[in-house]
Amino acid sequence: MRTLLLNSLSLAFLTLFSGACHVGDAPPSPYERGAYVVNAGSPSANNGTISFIARNTNTVTNDVFTAANGRSLTGIIKDYVEIDGKGVILLDNNAAGQDKVEVVESGTFKSLVTFQSPDVENPRFVIYAAPNKAYISCWDAVGSGGNAFANPGYILVLNLASRTVSKKIPVPKGAERMVLVDKEVFVGSAGGERVLTVINTDTDEVVQPGIDAGVNANPVGYDFNQKLWAYVPSTNEMVRINPATKLVETRLRVGNGSRTPSAITLSADRKLFFFVNSYNDNGRLRGETYRFSINDTDIQASTPFIRRFFSGLSTDPNDARGLIYAAVTPSNDQPGYVLRYQPNGALVDSVRVGIAPSRFFFR
Repeated sequence: MRTLLLNSLSLAFLTLFSGACHVGDAPPSPYERGAYVVNAGSPSANNGTISFIARNTNTVTNDVFTAANGRSLTGIIKDYVEIDGKGVILLDNNAAGQDKVEVVESGTFKSLVTFQSPDVENPRFVIYAAPNKAYISCWDAVGSGGNAFANPGYILVLNLASRTVSKKIPVPKGAERMVLVDKEVFVGSAGGERVLTVINTDTDEVVQPGIDAGVNANPVGYDFNQKLWAYVPSTNEMVRINPATKLVETRLRVGNGSRTPSAITLSADRKLFFFVNSYNDNGRLRGETYRFSINDTDIQASTPFIRRFFSGLSTDPNDARGLIYAAVTPSNDQPGYVLRYQPNGALVDSVRVGIAPSRFFFR
């Protein structure tokens, strides 16, 4: 058991005059505009948290769930997204049968409903699929040894309006990352599959035959040119796909060495990719951060954009500065940091967050 929809809130303003009576502004939600930071937590301690960084400041509120609900999340946090005023938190607990999905009110983080086993088994990623509809990729129960993917995966479909499970869509084993394009979701795998699964979000049904992109291909973004990109670790390639025709248009090898890209993310204008090219140094991950254009014909990984390894990368689409958010994990038993960079790579600031920051959601 293990690892942007934009939702703006309007502040209600009403002034009534009736004699001397005056009704003032409604109080703002605690978390109006900024970035939620997913701090995965230590794999052995089930102590993941979520932090909030207010936009245009370096003000951080750590562990917003406990502050709002008086209890902790108790799990490794895999992902977070907001859909129509609700936040969806994925939790992977290292005890059998304890995985869950917490749904919260997005502006206050107050708990609304909790989904647990057997509906939720090894959740991986969550995305917006349609109004009040969340898709969650799940591995299902895992095996042991070399048979980790003992069962096929599934996509858990949540109706956030009624707060119910709508369906489980069967998909190949090791269901992983997802990207929404129009009314289709493209699903990757970590279980040795070659095909990206395609799901129609109107019918919640798999569209055959899918896309043969390569072993363990995972979608990583939908770019400015309306192309879908996937990373294929088996060949160390970024693959560009036409989502309308379901055809692979090009395959670009990442650099010339044996390093592995991670934390792949698009720029705010969706014209550049940033990624960390990493390697294992006696049990510790190291590397540097690079970038390439969606129009490049090859991907160089010789001159770093930022000479640092990060445990997570993302860009804020709601900030005119196009800031890059980079996560730093010193170890799995101490707080991490978020560093913010200008698009040219200049450091803006650094803030302290929770243990093992890995993902971001901007609101």
